[in-house]
Amino acid sequence: MVMAKPRAEHGFLEKLVGSWDVTSEMSAGVPWVEDVRSLHGLWIVAEGNGDMPGDEGPATTMLTLGFDAAKGKYVGTWLGSMMDYLWVYEGDVEPDGKTLSLYTTGPSMSGEGMADYRERVTFLSDDHRTFTSAARQADGSWKQFMEAHYHRKS
Repeated sequence: MVMAKPRAEHGFLEKLVGSWDVTSEMSAGVPWVEDVRSLHGLWIVAEGNGDMPGDEGPATTMLTLGFDAAKGKYVGTWLGSMMDYLWVYEGDVEPDGKTLSLYTTGPSMSGEGMADYRERVTFLSDDHRTFTSAARQADGSWKQFMEAHYHRKS
């Protein structure tokens, strides 16, 4: 097996490396922290930790992202201690060079069946990024239901 080497596409992922403070409407003022590390420039592993809103207790999330050269796509997974479903992503960096759009299928928010989702990582600056989630609607459009802000710790 030939050792993979980082490609230009991996540069987007390297910008995620660091420690981040996370805020969102869903967290209702409860602090979250995400620590992102690189696996030799090919993959990032992001571990989030905080408390669930409504005194549901502590939670941990894990995001992995890489670039699959054979597919020509970014690939990854997301899991959280608050659910038993493994989310699997595939996507691309948008032409703006600041936004990674990831697509996945998972449990519908209605609780019945599966649905299509789009998650976006958008860099507003080197030290501020957003993560948004949207669900595909019956007409094919996307309806955003979540937005989190990540600020790099100094």
